[in-house]
Amino acid sequence: MLMGSKQLERLFRKAASLDIDKSDLKRLSDFIAQRLRDLLLLGQAAASRNGRDIIDYPDVPITKGLAANIQDFKAMDEQLNLSTILEQLAGLPPLKLGYSEELTRRIPELVGGITVSLARVLRALNEQMKNPGAEEWEKAERIYEILL
Repeated sequence: MLMGSKQLERLFRKAASLDIDKSDLKRLSDFIAQRLRDLLLLGQAAASRNGRDIIDYPDVPITKGLAANIQDFKAMDEQLNLSTILEQLAGLPPLKLGYSEELTRRIPELVGGITVSLARVLRALNEQMKNPGAEEWEKAERIYEILL
C-alpha cells in the first residue's frame, strides 16, 4: 500500500470531496503504482535517448495538469513515506535505469499529484457521487490509459 488508508481517505476528501472505503484502497494503490511506473518508464526512455544511465526528474513527462495537481498536493501539507512507495515499486517489473537523487526525493510528490488528479477525474465523471463505484473506477482507468 503506497499510503495508509486514513491518509488516502483524507487526501481524496481534500482533493475532491469523495469518500473511499476499504474496497477502494487496493484498487487505488495499484492504480497509483501503475501510473507512477508509466511515468518512470517514459522518463527512462527520455534518459536513454539523452545518453544517460539514470532517470532524472526532468526526464519524467509532467503535463500541465499533473504539475498543477502536484502543487495542489503540496498545498494540502500531506507527507508521503518514500520507503513505502519504493517498496511498492520494487514489486513491479524493474526498470533498466536507476533514479537520480532529485527524482528519488520528488517521487512522493508525483504520487501525491497522481492521487489528487485521480480523485478529481473521478469527481468529474460524476459530480453527484459520494463514493466511486466500479463503473467510475473503470472509466478513470481507461482515461489514464488513453492519456498516459
